[in-house]
Amino acid sequence: MNDANLDDSLPDIDKKSKEEVVLTKTEKAIKEFKSISLIIILVLIFRSVFFEPFRIPSGSMIPTLMIGDFILVNKFSYGFKVPFSDLSIGDTNLEPKYLFGESSPIRGDVIVFKYPKDPSINYIKRVIGLPGDTIEIRSKIVYINGEPLKVTETPGKEIMADMDDKFLDYNLKFYQSETGTYKHIIQQDQDNYYKTDFEKRTIPEGSYFVMGDNRDFSYDSRFWGFVPHKNIKGRALFVWFSMIIPFGEHEFKIRPWRIGTSIH
Repeated sequence: MNDANLDDSLPDIDKKSKEEVVLTKTEKAIKEFKSISLIIILVLIFRSVFFEPFRIPSGSMIPTLMIGDFILVNKFSYGFKVPFSDLSIGDTNLEPKYLFGESSPIRGDVIVFKYPKDPSINYIKRVIGLPGDTIEIRSKIVYINGEPLKVTETPGKEIMADMDDKFLDYNLKFYQSETGTYKHIIQQDQDNYYKTDFEKRTIPEGSYFVMGDNRDFSYDSRFWGFVPHKNIKGRALFVWFSMIIPFGEHEFKIRPWRIGTSIH
């Protein structure tokens, strides 16, 4: 009898042990899932509120930014937002809700914003005109409130050495420009007179006039209008990596010397 009872108890112990092992594995999987989910949520909140990386796909901001630059954008430059309050995905376009510290860009800031014609697309340009300014462009000279922005021709040899191949065949000239407190380089194609003028207009309250530093190769406020403050995502800080991914006419290229370049 005693032997029989002992034999009968062994399967029960083994079954219980297996259940405990399964339960332990399930609990461990749930715990890991929760941990990973929390990390993902925290990373997304960090990107939404503090800093977000972007890649430059076009040449509209050359020579300040090159095709293939990876940049970091300060999302709280103009105030702390409620996480995900400025989200734009497909047909969903939310307006940012500021917790505190809401402020405005200054002239010359390089900003990332939601393209007004399609908020699901992010653009990067330089703020040229502020709310209430009158802006006019004549023969490629920008006038703010009747005064021309200061530009001085500057050599472009070093810039051309780092230039994206698609722009090497153009008749480019380079100018040191003063936009607000910023001093930066712009480039112009001397053979391009497609969009040289902009009729005088007053910038509406809460909106900004933006342009690319690659003046003749930038699709900006001259073509589609002003940027509402609610569309602004943040101010570009610096280049943290630079690499051209090979596609079309582009060849693979890494520019380690651009790492750490401040955007001003």
